[in-house]
Amino acid sequence: MSDFNPFEVARKQIDECAEILKLDSSIHEVLKNPMRELHVSLPIRMDNGEVHVFKGFRIQYNDARGPAKGGIRFHPEETIDTVRALACWMTWKCALADIPLGGGKGGIICNPKEMSQAELERLSRAYIGEIYRFIGPRMDVPAPDVYTNPQIMAWMMDEYSKIVGGHQFGVITGKPLCVGGSRGRGDATARGGMYTIREAAKVCNIDLEKATIAVQGYGNAGYFAAKLAKTFFGSKIVAVSDSKGGIYSSKGIDPDAAMEHKSKTRSVVGLPGTESVSNEELLELEVDVLIPAALENVITEKNAKNIKAKIVAELANGPTTPEADVILNKNGIHLIPDFLCNAGGVIVSYFEMIQNSSMYYWEEKEVYERLDKKITAAYQSVLESSKKYNINMRQAAYVVAVERVVEAMKTRGWV
Repeated sequence: MSDFNPFEVARKQIDECAEILKLDSSIHEVLKNPMRELHVSLPIRMDNGEVHVFKGFRIQYNDARGPAKGGIRFHPEETIDTVRALACWMTWKCALADIPLGGGKGGIICNPKEMSQAELERLSRAYIGEIYRFIGPRMDVPAPDVYTNPQIMAWMMDEYSKIVGGHQFGVITGKPLCVGGSRGRGDATARGGMYTIREAAKVCNIDLEKATIAVQGYGNAGYFAAKLAKTFFGSKIVAVSDSKGGIYSSKGIDPDAAMEHKSKTRSVVGLPGTESVSNEELLELEVDVLIPAALENVITEKNAKNIKAKIVAELANGPTTPEADVILNKNGIHLIPDFLCNAGGVIVSYFEMIQNSSMYYWEEKEVYERLDKKITAAYQSVLESSKKYNINMRQAAYVVAVERVVEAMKTRGWV
């Protein structure tokens, strides 16, 4: 796991796409490298009086189609290559969703679970103090990601507004409603994923009302995925997991009961009426839909042959390696690639930008209808590309996205 480099995975995926599209070598080379990288050091006075220096990053991978867009992660094992990969994937995600934005990503190496609210606020404000010259509604618009949340976004927006001398709600998305957030943003990633699963089930002739689902990763996206799958389709959630382990019940698991148990005990493990399973075992359960909603690199060439799900819906970023992709495709598993499946978050973030700009805010129903329309169109374009080139769904998603980015680069005279 320590040798895994997500940016190398992202580059391999670009190589595959370049071969399918027969891209010019110079264009290929541009696509394989971030346009801008910013590395910052953040000295923060901790509650005990000591000063700790945190390392942070912000990457703008490609902004040919519009301002960079992408989340900010707080994670103790954050690496520059992880941020590069995520910024790269955000480029394709925005293009695939056909929204006028490029790809960016940010991160700070820290463990937010060991930090107080005051320390997190100081860290959030310090980060903006170092990167504010490089972000803004027309340049780069950050958002929440792993271990960041609407409160952190509010602090960052406030700090940016103070520095530039005016209200700038549009500098960041994923904010609380009272300071320019959008209705429907909280469950947007999972909801968008459900719309793609609905479309995939039609292709695979699966009756979702009778389907079984396993969710690896029970954070925001995983919880809402389980809850919405049960609410939307009547599917049976038979397994869920978090970093400490997983639970299984052939009779089905109540998503709310699992989350309530986790909030009390810090894990879903031990929920009454369930048996324990490991994260590894959960991936290999005989279910109709598997939803990896945790971190990168969980489906590899070592375990891909044991995956029994008919649909793998990647709510997490980069959960499947290129080698595993080949195996899943060979075994007839319908994979909904990450930057299609989890695009709901960035689509509603884009809606938030529009609402901030117009200072007119939509009702939740309108947000959901627009999200459904956008992500369903994206799914259909990927499916059509898959059939046209006789390639798997991830390759097809790359083809659609890369073609759109290359068209913008050529039109602007960059290549």
